[in-house]
Amino acid sequence: MREVNIAEIVSAVRKLCIDANIYLDKDVVERIQDSLKAEDSPIAREILEQILMNARLAAEEQMPMCQDTGVAVVFVELGQEVHVIGGDFAEAINEGVRQGYRDGYLRKSMVDDSVFERKNTRDNTPAIIHAEVVPGASIKITVAPKGAGSENMSEVRMMKPADGIEGIKGFVVERVRKSGGSPCPPIVVGVGIGGNFEQCAYLSKRALLRPLNTSNSDPRWNAVEVELLKRINELGIGPMGLGGRTTALAVQILTMPCHIASMPVAVNLQCHAQRHKTAMI
Repeated sequence: MREVNIAEIVSAVRKLCIDANIYLDKDVVERIQDSLKAEDSPIAREILEQILMNARLAAEEQMPMCQDTGVAVVFVELGQEVHVIGGDFAEAINEGVRQGYRDGYLRKSMVDDSVFERKNTRDNTPAIIHAEVVPGASIKITVAPKGAGSENMSEVRMMKPADGIEGIKGFVVERVRKSGGSPCPPIVVGVGIGGNFEQCAYLSKRALLRPLNTSNSDPRWNAVEVELLKRINELGIGPMGLGGRTTALAVQILTMPCHIASMPVAVNLQCHAQRHKTAMI
């Protein structure tokens, strides 16, 4: 049994919070560059160029790429041969978030009461933690800061099996159409299908973690992703909702089994600041 002290977890999460907010991943930059080559709207081209310049300046100046540094969503794959010592595992993650948002000068956006007082917690905790026990003797931690503009445009729909694949496609495209410029396009569209009410939402968010330069491993779903991306970009919403060919950079789908009487579907939109970083302990 391998022992891991919580101090290592705190340190890893701290760095991931800062890096995820400052450095835009190469796959996202390359997809925006490709979109720029295909874009024929002058306004859209200018916006895409500004997004690329913003990403470069954020890295050079060590500043957040967006003022909304988001809810700290943390995905953990905890090896079953690991024994965490020295304190509480969840508190270690929250302490890492606390330190990262403080030391990285990141905006603290969490309020302690969702409805009444809405008082800022002042350290961006609590984090949203998704933990899964997996084989092995390591800990994989991914921090995915999620801003409110894109999150607010997301939706879960409990569809009927009879709605079929065409119903799913229609729902995804309609969700993007209704969202317009609110989620700060160009967006990445995460789609979760199956499970139940809460599981499909989790799948849709986890789908956003897949690198944009990869394809769905299931050829059937890969074809659906390609079709949906084409249909979404034909909506003409464009970068920041000001028109153009580039409404989405990718559509990414995750699925799992579900009840015979259900077909849960979730759409989780992510803005062009496709933020997530991973560390192995």
